[in-house]
Amino acid sequence: MDILPPELLHLITRTIEWCGIAIIVGGLVFGTLRFAVLAVTGQADAPGFRRYRADIGRGILLGLEFLVAADIIATVALEPSLESLAVLAGIVIIRTFLSLSLEVEVSGRWPWQQPPTEVRERQSTK
Repeated sequence: MDILPPELLHLITRTIEWCGIAIIVGGLVFGTLRFAVLAVTGQADAPGFRRYRADIGRGILLGLEFLVAADIIATVALEPSLESLAVLAGIVIIRTFLSLSLEVEVSGRWPWQQPPTEVRERQSTK
């Protein structure tokens, strides 16, 4: 028994994928414009460039989350087979590796590590 018709699920999946693509492109455009303003005003220094890379990385990370969600919906709701599940597992593994790599690149630490300010705040309250 299907809750939603396959055509609607396909449309939902494609919409989520397009949102992910739009987020990635939007992050790239936003980061580039922000850095271009710094470059025009003569403030394009090393911290500005790191912020530029972080802006782009955040856009890619958020877009990847949308793309993974679309893949999960497509695999579970549209094509529930062992082959599609194996493909999904491969996609999720690759995108998880990309997400972890980007997180380390953007923040300079693993996602499960506390930011240095939180560590200092905890130590000062003890």
